[in-house]
Amino acid sequence: MKRVLISSGSTFESEIGYSRAVVQGDWVFVSGTTGFDYTTMTISEDLETQTDQCLRNIATALEQAGSSLSDVVRATYVLPNGSEFAKCWPVLKKYFGAVRPAAMMISAGLADPRMKIEIEVTALKQAQ
Repeated sequence: MKRVLISSGSTFESEIGYSRAVVQGDWVFVSGTTGFDYTTMTISEDLETQTDQCLRNIATALEQAGSSLSDVVRATYVLPNGSEFAKCWPVLKKYFGAVRPAAMMISAGLADPRMKIEIEVTALKQAQ
């Protein structure tokens, strides 16, 4: 099985040694993704906006991998302040309401204090 590496162009990928996503067979593994807008290299102060941007960043990586958000089977949400998770629910429902992947939320510190959420997903590509 051919291994395909997907990059977002973030300098963190080369500095740390990881890929935004890895395609292995029919599986797509998307690394923890934050709410940075890579076109402007900015991040909103608002948790809901960051959540939406995370999912748009993930959607871009999945598209490059030949997949989509509708193929996501597992999601992990990491928030420094777990008590704020409910604020994300409307955004998560917008993207995953029909998909309903297996999911988990963890409360833990993130690499940059501006980050309010990080999301990683696993997707199973549908037969073409």
